Amino acid sequence: MSVQTHNQELEFRPSGTRGGRWWKEVSWRHLVGVLGGIYAMFPLLYVLSTSLNPGATLAGSNDLFRVISGENYSALGDTKFYTWALNSLFISTVSAVATVLMASAAAYAFSRFRFKGRRSSLTALLIVQMFPQMLAVVAIFLLLLALKEVYPFLGANNQFGLIAIYLGGALGTNTFLLYGFFNTVPMEIDEAAKIDGASHSQIFWTIILRLVTPILAVVGLLSFVGTFGEFIIAKTVLSQSDKVTLAVGLYQWASDERNAPWGLFAAGAVISAIPIIALFLFLQKYIVSGLTAGSVKG
Repeated sequence: MSVQTHNQELEFRPSGTRGGRWWKEVSWRHLVGVLGGIYAMFPLLYVLSTSLNPGATLAGSNDLFRVISGENYSALGDTKFYTWALNSLFISTVSAVATVLMASAAAYAFSRFRFKGRRSSLTALLIVQMFPQMLAVVAIFLLLLALKEVYPFLGANNQFGLIAIYLGGALGTNTFLLYGFFNTVPMEIDEAAKIDGASHSQIFWTIILRLVTPILAVVGLLSFVGTFGEFIIAKTVLSQSDKVTLAVGLYQWASDERNAPWGLFAAGAVISAIPIIALFLFLQKYIVSGLTAGSVKG
């Protein structure tokens, strides 16, 4: 009987030890995570509270959810907010799709072909991407003024001109992301397809792109988010009120600190976050599978 009791004590002690070790080594991480989440959520709650307050001011919005009303959201219909939102969605969607196609084509060429100047081209892309695009804002604007005389749809104050500028800086980081993932796809797949009579274009469009769908989703998401919230270049290129993007339009509301419609601004900010959240949730499974697949492939 005493032996059985002693064995029960031995079985109980490791469990208690593991529990105490968890509280000492792991529990504080959960506490830090909860505090970090609360800290990150506070600005979002502040904006949401301001958007629900019809008489919100910058200094008078400290009482969260003191007034709850949908007047600010209804008033957005009387402004150009939805025109700006459609402009941003159009520019970001076209830029994201074109970026994925351009970067994937470039990455396929660097990954599958061996040609003179391949390494120097990769090095050039790496060097060029170190300089932010806004450093060339003045040169870009002057170039658009000159292009407008020859190609009006690519000139200043034109959305296609802004898209062309975004695509001009799309090959750097995106090409390297896709290039690394393309290298994980075995060359034997290409060789087997060539034996069956497939051309390079058929291999690229029907085989390779399907195998690298997760990284294409990542590149598309990054491009969409980057162009959707971009401000400096969009502010420089677009000047007509009906053509500006959402970031530029919301800036026009907030530029006057004393008379700015902070309620409308907050309501617009809440609605403008919906496309980003929806796209992230839609592509989440591809993003997760892309990260896990990329971590185990040789």
